[in-house]
Amino acid sequence: MREIVLDTETTGLRFDEGHRLVEIGAVEIVNLVPTGKTYHVYINPERDMPEGAYNVHGLSEAFLREYPVFKDQVQGFLDFIAEDPLVIHNAPFDMGFLNGELGVLGLPLIPLTRVVDTLVMARTRFPGSPASLDALCKRFSVDATSRTKHGALIDSELLAEVYLNLKGGRQQSFLGGGKASQGAQSASASTTQAASFERPKREPRTFSLTPEEEKAHQSMVENLGDKVLWKKA
Repeated sequence: MREIVLDTETTGLRFDEGHRLVEIGAVEIVNLVPTGKTYHVYINPERDMPEGAYNVHGLSEAFLREYPVFKDQVQGFLDFIAEDPLVIHNAPFDMGFLNGELGVLGLPLIPLTRVVDTLVMARTRFPGSPASLDALCKRFSVDATSRTKHGALIDSELLAEVYLNLKGGRQQSFLGGGKASQGAQSASASTTQAASFERPKREPRTFSLTPEEEKAHQSMVENLGDKVLWKKA
């Protein structure tokens, strides 16, 4: 199963207030294992960068001015995500901007039914506990020391690790190598050894009752009275 773990950076909090996308980062995972394939672009928002947003991600208006606008990069984005599920932390925020930008271009919107929200997953699994990406990285011992500021690609990579932990951890095929494969091979070898082991042949033994033992058994049966099942039959 192919899934895309995705994050965005923006000029502000709401697309309908005039804010725009400035960065998209995405990581491909297949069967809960990152494949190493990523998608990352900076986007010229064609507007100024508010100080609050700059303090979060460090992307200035001057820096972003050198990059293409969204409409010139959208096809590469759509090709990467294809029709696969999207894994996003606090999905309504990112989806509001992605669908806002797609809507401006007259392109089909991404249905929310194909989105997995890890914030909802975390709050369901750990009710009442902090559920930010930083908090979840600490909970699952995901190394986030390289995250000095928010960045779409690095946040996607960290979120992919968090998502795998929320789903129960990475799973390796018994045929795909690693410790699981080695364990399976060891178990297989032990089974083969056990199957090929020949026990020494022993002659069957018979045990005859002594007259005293037969007499004691008969006395016990008589003392049972009519309660024994074979007498009722």
